[in-house]
Amino acid sequence: YDFNIKGELRHLDTNESFVFNYYKNAHERNHKRYQVLGHLLTQYVYELLERVCMLQKVYIPTDATEDEPRSFFFMSEKALTNTSSLIVLLQDRGVFRAGQWGQKTTISEGLDHGTQIPFIKMALQSQGEVIVLNPNDNLMDLKTEKERLSIATREESSSSMQSPWSIPKRCSSSPEEHTMYVWDQFISKSAAKNVAFIAHGYGGLVFIDLLMQRRWEVMNKVYSVAFIDSMHNTQHQTRSDPQIQEWIHKYCREWVSNSKPLDKPVGSLVKVNCPTVSAGTEKYGLAPSYCLHAIFKYLKSALKAK
Repeated sequence: YDFNIKGELRHLDTNESFVFNYYKNAHERNHKRYQVLGHLLTQYVYELLERVCMLQKVYIPTDATEDEPRSFFFMSEKALTNTSSLIVLLQDRGVFRAGQWGQKTTISEGLDHGTQIPFIKMALQSQGEVIVLNPNDNLMDLKTEKERLSIATREESSSSMQSPWSIPKRCSSSPEEHTMYVWDQFISKSAAKNVAFIAHGYGGLVFIDLLMQRRWEVMNKVYSVAFIDSMHNTQHQTRSDPQIQEWIHKYCREWVSNSKPLDKPVGSLVKVNCPTVSAGTEKYGLAPSYCLHAIFKYLKSALKAK
């Protein structure tokens, strides 16, 4: 498989899109094959971020020892020194890593829909800088595949979430911790006077967590937040703090998967929240790419208003 000129994943011989059920009645084997593809895809997107988007890979924690497992994120060359605007991309949770909105979407719909590359390019075109967070890169696998498999068969009984052969990465053991660390060490110290976040799915919950932990810093530095199908819960997370709720209402907007046309208001009875509009598609995986232009238009007007 490889990506064609349109950025769609196709089989090199048959030109067909990826087939999940490749082996008949062998779910385990098909899943393994899908996992391998996912791993290769992660590496490929990392490469595109550096080669096509010209982003730099920054390893964290900054004080890591040589043999310590590290995470990393990506940023444009002048992300910390440019005084204009900085856009931070915060993805949903899942197996996918920095640069992707979703792995399934990248495989089935192509790079333009599943990755953050169109967002990065648009941010850079509008004379801004970019930071691409890597919130799901939390654990370091210790054992090789062979050893892992022999352990797996021995330890089928223990089904805990964290496998016995992975250790958490310091300062990045969860999406919340990763985001807070990059905020403390990089974003808060950047010269940018105007910071915006674009947060998808669980990323929205992570942003509100950051807002609660670093309220004055965030409220002073962030001029706008675009949520896409966010999982945050304003009332629960803000502990009904009126000041924070007012800030969210004023400086945030959310796009949700919906049958209404793009940008049309969507009434939500549940959240005492920010203004909510349609993403122009009912498909969760396609929501980011569908509202790309609407989001940048919104950020531009928010910056003007500021």
